[in-house]
Amino acid sequence: MYMPPGTTLRLDPRDEYTHPPEPVGNYNESMYFNAFDSARRIGAWVRIGNRPNEGHAEMSCCVYLPDGRVGFMFSLPAITGNDAMDAAGMRFEVIEPFRHHRVRYRGELLIMDDPLAMADPSSAFKRYPKRPAEIELDFEGVSPMHGGEIVGPDGQPIELDPEHAVYRGHTEQNMAVEGHITVDGVRHPFSGGTGYRDKSWGPRHWHSFFWYKWLPVTFSRDFGILLSIKGRPEGGPDRISGNVLRGGVYEPVIDGRIETHYDAQWYPQGLTARVTTAQRTYELQGRVLTTVPLRHRKVGAADWRTYTRITESLTEYTCEGRTVLGMTEYCDLMNDGVPISEQQSLAA
Repeated sequence: MYMPPGTTLRLDPRDEYTHPPEPVGNYNESMYFNAFDSARRIGAWVRIGNRPNEGHAEMSCCVYLPDGRVGFMFSLPAITGNDAMDAAGMRFEVIEPFRHHRVRYRGELLIMDDPLAMADPSSAFKRYPKRPAEIELDFEGVSPMHGGEIVGPDGQPIELDPEHAVYRGHTEQNMAVEGHITVDGVRHPFSGGTGYRDKSWGPRHWHSFFWYKWLPVTFSRDFGILLSIKGRPEGGPDRISGNVLRGGVYEPVIDGRIETHYDAQWYPQGLTARVTTAQRTYELQGRVLTTVPLRHRKVGAADWRTYTRITESLTEYTCEGRTVLGMTEYCDLMNDGVPISEQQSLAA
C-alpha cells in the first residue's frame, strides 16, 4: 500500500470489525474474500462494501464453476448504519481477529455461459437465468497480517482529501479455506482450499484509482505471492508493493513487473510477473481461464476519467513447480476502450 512520507502503519485487531463512519459522503468500509479448490476447479470471490452515509451497501458474489459457467450477483441493499458486514444475503463474521473468518451467502446467482456479458450488466441480467445458491466457507489465516491504518508520526489518523482518497486503512492476508458452495442444487465441497482476503476503510471514490494490477495468489499454507502495481496520474515510476509468503514469513517485495497478453477487447489472456524481494526473484506465469468485466461510472458525468473497468479473472498460476488457481484483478480508467495502464505504458 502507498504510504505518504512521514507516516507509519498501525495494525490493531479491533480494525477487523467495523468503524464509526467518518462524516464524509463517500465513506466506505469493505471486506473481500476469494477462495479456490484447484483440484475441483472451482473458485469464488465475495465482497461487501458498506457506504452508510449514502444509505446503502455494495454486495458482490461471483462463483467460477468447474464447467466454465459463472454465477454472479450484485446489489445495492439499503443500510442504516455500519454495525456489521451483513447485506443482501451475504454475511461476514470475525470468529477470531487475524486468524478465523466465516463467509455465508443465501440468495440467487445469475448463471452465465458467457461471463463477458457482464460488460453490459443490464442486458446480462435480462438474458440469463437466476438460480439459488448457498455459500458456507471458513477462512483460516496462514500468514502474518499485512497493512494497517496509516497514521502520522504522533500516532494519530492522517487528514485525507475525500475526493481523491481510496482508503484510510487497508489489511491483507493469505488464507486456507474449507466449506462448500452449492449452486442450483449442486454441492461443491472445498477441501484444502486456498484464498486471500483484504479489508479497507475510509473515504473512497472508485474513480480515484487511476490504474492498478493486483495479483493475490496463495499456493499453499507456506507459499504465496502478492504483487500490487499502481499507476500515477501525474506519471513517473509505478508504485510497487506486495509480499512473498515463504515458510510462514513475509519477504517484502522491492520490485515487480507484469507483462500481460490481451485479446482484441483488451481483456487479459495471460501474464508473466517477475517479483523481486531482497532474497530472490520469482517468476509467476498466469493463464487466464475466465474473465468477468465490471464497471463503475460516476453519476451525471461522461468524461472518460469517470469510467472505471475492473476485470476479475480466474487464473491458473504456476511458480517454482507449483500450480494453483487464483485471481487476476486489473482496474483501469478506460480511454476510448483502452485501459489507461496500457496507454501509459506505450507512451513511456
